[in-house]
Amino acid sequence: MGILEGRVVAVTGAGRGIGRELALLCAREGASVIVNDYGVSAAGEGNDEGPASEVVDEIAKAGGTAYANLASVTDPAGATSIVEDAVQKFGRIDAVVNNAGFLRDRIWHKMSLEDWRAVVDVHLNGAFNVSKAATPYFREQGSGSFIHFTSTSGLIGNLGQANYSAAKMAIVGLSQSIALDMQRFGVRSNCIAPFAWSRMIATIPSDNPDEQKRLERMQAMSADKIAPLVAFLASDLSKDVTNQIFAVRKNEIFLFSKPRPVRAMHRSDGWTAQSIADEFIPAVRSDFASMIRSPELFSWDPV
Repeated sequence: MGILEGRVVAVTGAGRGIGRELALLCAREGASVIVNDYGVSAAGEGNDEGPASEVVDEIAKAGGTAYANLASVTDPAGATSIVEDAVQKFGRIDAVVNNAGFLRDRIWHKMSLEDWRAVVDVHLNGAFNVSKAATPYFREQGSGSFIHFTSTSGLIGNLGQANYSAAKMAIVGLSQSIALDMQRFGVRSNCIAPFAWSRMIATIPSDNPDEQKRLERMQAMSADKIAPLVAFLASDLSKDVTNQIFAVRKNEIFLFSKPRPVRAMHRSDGWTAQSIADEFIPAVRSDFASMIRSPELFSWDPV
């Protein structure tokens, strides 16, 4: 028996890339899987029912159980249908994996309001919509797992991704709030920052040697390496794991810290702008966060 035997897992954006691998492994571990995919392009355009149906067929041929849902997570009614399909087809919902998303990378001074809204809508609002739909069921049954996908583009930083970075950092805050609010009901919520080659990553410009080298390194990180952590977090093996941020990079798994105070100073008579400049800033400057990007922090080849 797999670790997800008898469980029902909904995976958004499961028609391709990382989401596909998550759905396949959860099914192999015994879960009945809702394979959600609206079928958009890497830039969030179009609509194709093929990817979700193909994954369902692949799961069925391997002896698993799955059902295709073609709704957009940006539509609250569509997001609700993902959870309702799980309950109607398989009798319950045990985990939701908020993986759906796309990129519209632009350097900050060229980013349009449309590109901002579209990316925030699918990543952040999509995670909210699906999670909100699952919450009444999780609360009533006294169990459930929210698994949200964040990114080191937000956790650490990257060029040309203000919309994506903002949405992915906001997902961390969403997950933390869910974890704190739902702990009393036995419900947990965690984040994963994946390193894996996908069609979304393939859209990142590589117009200089450093970026080309980065993308070549990313190609060595297959999407299936992300799936075991998702299966673990969806299972009862993780019943005491909540409010955490993980990352997966090929065969490496990381636990991320959260923002916490680094240094503090006190003045009994209060601060002025000048005393901040003269005393506080010189004292804490050595602990300032650096202007480092995710590719620079994770500079070694994936293990």
